[in-house]
Amino acid sequence: MDGLTSMRLHMIFSMMREFSRPLLGGNYGSSLNGRRLYLLFFGGALMKLPCSPPHSANIISMTGESVEMSDKEVILTQDGLKRLEEELENLKSVRRREVAERIKTAIGYGDISENSEYEDAKNEQAFIEGRIITLEKMLRNARIINNDEIDTDTVSIGSTVTVQDLEYGDTMEYAIVGTAESDPLQNKISNESPVGKAILGKKKGAVVDVTVPAGVIQYKIVDIKK
Repeated sequence: MDGLTSMRLHMIFSMMREFSRPLLGGNYGSSLNGRRLYLLFFGGALMKLPCSPPHSANIISMTGESVEMSDKEVILTQDGLKRLEEELENLKSVRRREVAERIKTAIGYGDISENSEYEDAKNEQAFIEGRIITLEKMLRNARIINNDEIDTDTVSIGSTVTVQDLEYGDTMEYAIVGTAESDPLQNKISNESPVGKAILGKKKGAVVDVTVPAGVIQYKIVDIKK
């Protein structure tokens, strides 16, 4: 495992730990907390590390998710489109310049064969260039979901859905988005995630089963809105 991968692993697990404290009330041992962690961080976004080389045919989502991509359609909301366009512009106009300066500075330190700063900067440069390629391909293949396409009678991509855990009585609100736009910290879950698949196409009042490693969770759809 290289230094960049280790750094991403540490960042993800630290983020999960810190985020779960207010969300889960600080008790990591209960069934409900384990269920939520699974749904938010694995069911919600299929979080895989973006360690693919720059020319890999992968989507890397807003959360760092890596998802196999060819020329298939990429579903985005208007907000998701705006965020990806802004990210691409930032990578091209700001991050590229910053990492080039880091590399230039690191070379000035001398022998690059034992220069960790140079290696880190080159790894970051490869990641940035890979992300740029990914974003450009995503935007070329994008299908934008407009507000008038969002159905409030049944769950569809773009819907904001309130669900209730029938065992614990707890309610949660999720926005259903395409895989590339999923972001569990914003309660945006993929239509391809376990929860997304279970509730997609269902109506208000429907009860769905979501299969997780610990068993099956039952959710009732309480509300659907745009």
